[in-house]
Amino acid sequence: MTTSSWSLLWQQFEQSFKHTSDALGINGINWQVIFFKSFGQVLVSLMIILVFAALYWALAALLKWTMIRWEYGTRFMVAVRLVLRYLFILVLMVALLAQYGASDVVLKAAARAGLMALSIYIVWLLLSRALASNLSRHHIDSSLEQLCKNSLSVTLITLGCITVLAQFGFDVVSIIAGLGIVGIAVGFAAQSTLANFIAGITLLIERPFRIGDWVKIHGEEGRVVRIAFRTTWLRTRDNIFTMIPNESVATSDIVNFSVEGCTRIRIPLGIGYKESVEEVRRLIMPILNAHPMVVSDERLTARVQMREIGESALMLSAQVWVHAKDIEVKGRISCELLEQIQHAVAKAGIEMPYRNIQLHLDDELKRNSLPKDNIS
Repeated sequence: MTTSSWSLLWQQFEQSFKHTSDALGINGINWQVIFFKSFGQVLVSLMIILVFAALYWALAALLKWTMIRWEYGTRFMVAVRLVLRYLFILVLMVALLAQYGASDVVLKAAARAGLMALSIYIVWLLLSRALASNLSRHHIDSSLEQLCKNSLSVTLITLGCITVLAQFGFDVVSIIAGLGIVGIAVGFAAQSTLANFIAGITLLIERPFRIGDWVKIHGEEGRVVRIAFRTTWLRTRDNIFTMIPNESVATSDIVNFSVEGCTRIRIPLGIGYKESVEEVRRLIMPILNAHPMVVSDERLTARVQMREIGESALMLSAQVWVHAKDIEVKGRISCELLEQIQHAVAKAGIEMPYRNIQLHLDDELKRNSLPKDNIS
């Protein structure tokens, strides 16, 4: 484009800007003064930021050197550095607000709000460490530990927000009352969820079972894989996940097979009346003790006991103990033992009778049931 074309374009731009200014009523504004004033404020702000950044890095380096020399812990160093960084950011924000003409009331409110927020952060830091130390010392469940930490964080964050808003003149009482009304409405709308949540907290406190335990709840048997705030998750032997509401778990009978670390498996057997129980016991005991998943302990020994004299057999019970981690394959253990016992008993020629049923028909019933051609 030629010089005359650029001049014509600039004149058109000036005319358009003049018409727009007239329409908006801002034709009398000295834009040149506003531009230089804004540019100067931006330059001063950049200088303030650079000065504060240099001071921060210098103090941070001095702090690091002091901490290393006096052998303070890394966590303490990180916490002090965070506080120092926050203070510098707070002072920088107040300085920038003053640079752009904020009133004294706003500056004082911002400074007070920042210091209040810093105080609450320090309190949260100290309480979190004390809480974590106490919970780990008392071996509290990890889910309950996380709940306590989250509750502390939510409480202090809410308190911090209310305190900061109060510094700027907001009506804190009205805010708290509004939150209370909202909480009541939510409580009525989610009664079932709250009931499950409270039941979940009760389960975490009482701990009738833990993650990894094999339990039976509401007729469902499986391993506990998760204890959430609303449901408890079980994994059955068929690798099916069952989610039971915590309210139902808290009000039902709970059978925990893993509390003592071992559980017993009973295998029913039947032998003939003429067989010797002692001989059968000597035959079966080596099979029970040789299985790799059977517990070999002086207190938890395998046994073969006579339970009753049945209608057609002597009823025995082979009893073995297995570890809690092997309860999931309880059926496989029973099957393997039964197969080995049956093979050993058959090889030894020991009779394993079964129930026989004999039917006796009277003469009249026989005549009615037989074909007429066969009746003489």
